[in-house]
Amino acid sequence: MAVREDSAKITIQATGAISWRRADVKYRKNEAFVDVIETVNLLMSKEGSVLRADVDGQIMMRAYLSGTPECKFGLNDKLVLEKRSDRAKADNAVELDDCQFHQCVRLGKFDSDRSISFIPPDGEFELMKYRSTTNINLPFKLQTHVVEPTKSRVEYAIHLKANFDPKLNANDVVLRIPTPLNTISVNCKVQVGKAKYVPADNVIIWK
Repeated sequence: MAVREDSAKITIQATGAISWRRADVKYRKNEAFVDVIETVNLLMSKEGSVLRADVDGQIMMRAYLSGTPECKFGLNDKLVLEKRSDRAKADNAVELDDCQFHQCVRLGKFDSDRSISFIPPDGEFELMKYRSTTNINLPFKLQTHVVEPTKSRVEYAIHLKANFDPKLNANDVVLRIPTPLNTISVNCKVQVGKAKYVPADNVIIWK
């Protein structure tokens, strides 16, 4: 089966056949929707310094287009792939450590001019996945201060500040603050939102 699939891929590359789309697709109105979904992973020390930060992203697309149209996206010209040493690095360059594309993307075009050229499948599909670990602009700044005044008491002081434009809003912001496994009671005081202790998960959930 694996050999058969590899042979099919080679045949498609050689003949230019489009196995992921029918040629007779028709819509009364041509539309395409693009969603960029990013997950920011952050590990901080109790002093508030960033130990590790990375971003996992995916570009999802919904295409309702007639025929076999060719779509083309341009990426930021400061984008650097795989941290290539032959490229001049700018301070605000976007470095992608890993990229995965849908089979419809013409990889040769991406290698030559960083454009994503493709004939999309009909409906919803994942166009691209990527990962970045450098020059990450975190959406929030988190300041933490943890002290142990006694052997049986821990005090957390946590400040959350938005790093994005004041015109933008962040919805459904939730902080999960871990507590020691032997915690008996928790007293939460917050200036914004609500916080409660969930003993089953050993966390304080601040919404």
